[in-house]
Amino acid sequence: GSKESANVPPDDQEKKKSDEFSKRAMKYTFIAFGAMFTGTAGFLILEWGKQPVDADGNKTEDEFSHMPSWKAHIYRAYREVANYNKMIKDPSREKLLPDPLTEPYYQPPYTLVLEMTGILVHPDWTYQTGWRFKKRPGVNFFLQQVGPPLFEVVIYTSEQGFTAYPILDTLDPQGYIMYRLFRDATRYMDGHHVKDLSCLNRDLSKVILVDWNKDSFRLNPSNALRLKKWEGNDDDRTLVDLAVFLRTVATSNVEDVRTVLEYYSEFDDPLEAFRENQRKLEEERQRMDQVQQATQDRSTLAKPWSERLWRRR
Repeated sequence: GSKESANVPPDDQEKKKSDEFSKRAMKYTFIAFGAMFTGTAGFLILEWGKQPVDADGNKTEDEFSHMPSWKAHIYRAYREVANYNKMIKDPSREKLLPDPLTEPYYQPPYTLVLEMTGILVHPDWTYQTGWRFKKRPGVNFFLQQVGPPLFEVVIYTSEQGFTAYPILDTLDPQGYIMYRLFRDATRYMDGHHVKDLSCLNRDLSKVILVDWNKDSFRLNPSNALRLKKWEGNDDDRTLVDLAVFLRTVATSNVEDVRTVLEYYSEFDDPLEAFRENQRKLEEERQRMDQVQQATQDRSTLAKPWSERLWRRR
């Protein structure tokens, strides 16, 4: 043995010792984690698996009371875990918004639901400032244009409330945004925070959601206007075009906004398609005006002759 170790170079001996130490450390770490996990699981089963009690502290019967005590504990604990999991995945409440306002208060006829990040602001990181949220060009104009009386404006974001709240306070000093909904109001599905518009407590024929992430509106695609995500460029004018689009929908008294949104969802750039349609409409209007003007001019020219003919008779 001593001969062998004498033949092994010192560096190899050190490496061998280091490897053995690492293996032992990993083994003991796994044992410690296993013991800790087993202990935690055992504690939760004992704590969450207890038989329920009434207000006076007396034990009450439940659907697991007929089982052996150890089995009932496991089933009750499993039920608690399932309930907790459901609570995390589902929106924090069934009705995300209060009932629409009634007389003498004014309820705008349409509800505009906006994602915050990528639509109104862009997260920006530098060594000097750390994380900051950059305002999209035209935000102030946009909110002023789409706020009441045309739209009830709701922020519905997958951001956490503690992150988004101060940003929105800075973004909307005039208070055009009526309600704010955060990540806890989303439904967690397949790794995505999904906005469930059916929980809004509003008529979906009057709800428009503006977002860039198609996974966010997978439950209500007919209500969504999908825009490209804003990446922070200063020459962006999307919000001006969006304001014109939304005001056109609202002032046209559209009965069901989903028909309009489904049409524009066929285009890669719905606002570009809208601008093109507006241009065609304007050309048509000008052409009609010219036809009408020409008809009036002919009528004016013919009038003296007809009057003279009438007088001659």
